[in-house]
Amino acid sequence: MLLVLAVDVSRSIDEDEAKLQREGYRSAMVDNRVISAIRSGTLGAIGVLYLEWASADYQRVVIPWTRIDGAGTANRWGDQLAAAPRVSMNWTSIFGAIEASMRALNDAPFEGTRKVIDISGDGVNNSGGPVTLMRDLAVDAGITINGLPILNDRSPFGRPQNMALDQYYQDFVIGGPGAFMIAAEDFNAFQGAVLRKLIREIS
Repeated sequence: MLLVLAVDVSRSIDEDEAKLQREGYRSAMVDNRVISAIRSGTLGAIGVLYLEWASADYQRVVIPWTRIDGAGTANRWGDQLAAAPRVSMNWTSIFGAIEASMRALNDAPFEGTRKVIDISGDGVNNSGGPVTLMRDLAVDAGITINGLPILNDRSPFGRPQNMALDQYYQDFVIGGPGAFMIAAEDFNAFQGAVLRKLIREIS
């Protein structure tokens, strides 16, 4: 599997929440259950790229494509993530996140039997083009988009009236073969949600 972890760094996420988010991904990737899932695959390895995004004109590759095939490579990846500087920007463009993730998948140095974009965030698309347009382009290209909405209720701007964020992700964001969504009730629940999501994606 080629997996892009596309992570929201818009201003609705404060410094403490950003640390919980980063730690959630780091601890999940080095978890023995995730490593076992990777090792049990046909090739025993996955390719992972970690991308942070905010507005339509801000997407940044924090960790480029990395082959993870066991505890050693997973731990080195986790150390890189923990040490990487964080930048926060305005606006939330899921459209831009999917577009940048598609470019990253096209440029991957590995071949994969599956291509997956993992979108996590605490708000709806309010910058760039219609998110459904880019989602459908990704699905047409054979890419699966999974979602991890964080239900902190801080980012209502642009959300359809009376629509919860998890429903928004279900209707407008995820798509493709086997697409699914796991919601985190808040940032404190994020680590467990990431762990469950990675195991399911890899398996």
